[in-house]
Amino acid sequence: MNTEILFTLNGIELSVSVKGDERLIDVLRENLGQTGTKEGCGQGECGACTVIVDGKAVNSCLFPILEIEGRTVLTIEGLLGPEHKLSVIQQAFVDCGAIQCGFCTPGMILSAKALLDSDAEPTEEKIREALQGNLCRCTGYVQIFEAVKLAALRMSETP
Repeated sequence: MNTEILFTLNGIELSVSVKGDERLIDVLRENLGQTGTKEGCGQGECGACTVIVDGKAVNSCLFPILEIEGRTVLTIEGLLGPEHKLSVIQQAFVDCGAIQCGFCTPGMILSAKALLDSDAEPTEEKIREALQGNLCRCTGYVQIFEAVKLAALRMSETP
């Protein structure tokens, strides 16, 4: 039996018919075409499926869809600006070479966004802590940490 839920996805209010046993990642990818959200482990260990729900980074592979009712969800697709312009954080990842295969990148960027939205000038320790749930097999993390620092700097310079 399906249930109709209402929530906001990337700034757009939606009504979606879902099965009660579905996860947020399944509805995002299969029903709503938000394929930037990746499923790596399916157990909340890798962070590839990270999205932002009501301002907090969460593993969408562990998030029951019925709990999304009335909430606000941001996926990597929601960060693009007009004419598909990259966000400050996305551009910093590109500029720092923080993207290798790209599988972990959406989750890393959304974890970084959640951090920078709550702390505009995070320390290296805070950055490491915020990203500790996101695994990357390619970059060795140095470029990722540098990208978050660069994004924070650029965001502080933007009026």
